[in-house]
Amino acid sequence: MFKMKRHTNRPAKSDPAPSRWAWRMQRLMLTPAFLFGLRVGVPFCITLLAGTIYLSDADRRTAITDAVADARAGIQERPEFMVKLMAIDGAEDKLAAEIRAAVPLRFPQSSFDLDLKEIRADIDALHGVKKASVRIRPGGILQIEVTPRVAAAIWRSEDGLTLIDETGAHISNITSRSEFPQLPLIAGEGATRDVAEALRLSRVAGALGNRLRGVVRIGGRRWDVVLDRDQRIMLPEQGALQALERVIALERAQEILTRDVARVDMRLAQRPTVRMNEEATREWWHIRQSAGQ
Repeated sequence: MFKMKRHTNRPAKSDPAPSRWAWRMQRLMLTPAFLFGLRVGVPFCITLLAGTIYLSDADRRTAITDAVADARAGIQERPEFMVKLMAIDGAEDKLAAEIRAAVPLRFPQSSFDLDLKEIRADIDALHGVKKASVRIRPGGILQIEVTPRVAAAIWRSEDGLTLIDETGAHISNITSRSEFPQLPLIAGEGATRDVAEALRLSRVAGALGNRLRGVVRIGGRRWDVVLDRDQRIMLPEQGALQALERVIALERAQEILTRDVARVDMRLAQRPTVRMNEEATREWWHIRQSAGQ
């Protein structure tokens, strides 16, 4: 016998697959850019909006600005950050006075308000300063250490007398050579561009004693050694030192510079020339004319 199947009304099972929109949303949530926007972008935008609304009020902005200024001043004006005095090492009284005039600071002053680079630049701009360093020492001291330029010669120009160092750099103006009698005198166009050679010539010419008046640059090319009685030793462009030594040797052997000589021309090494002064020349012609008669 056949069994009859019983038909029962059972409810249909729901489809577990997500809907199309739910599936797209799940895919979107797996996107790195979308996740970054949710984690960073949304909080940032909310914070920015809230800050904009809060700061839209002028009184609130003023209160915040004043609070920040007070907090900053409270830190900067603490005793450990205050500079109370300036100390200058390596400079004489005159140069130290120039430095204080170039850096007119009023103490006490917060170290946060001091621009050390600018202070150093102002000091380096002084003629008498070769190098400077600036720092703040413990105890509230602005320490300035200076390497001054050392005067090596006196340069005579149309503007007067100037102290210069061995590189030709300007140091200071003077009114008289007698203020620095131990320094050699140089003059002439372009003299400051070759101070080293001028100093060597001055040292060698020092063998002539007090007769030396200075060295003069001629045409920016060569030197003349100037002596008293308006005598000159005219040196060549090349080998000037050797030519001067030859003249000094002749002076020691024959005393040519003690005679009535106006110029000793050493520009041509093969043919040195001695030129007498006008009085000696007239006397020489008079002797020749007398001898001819």
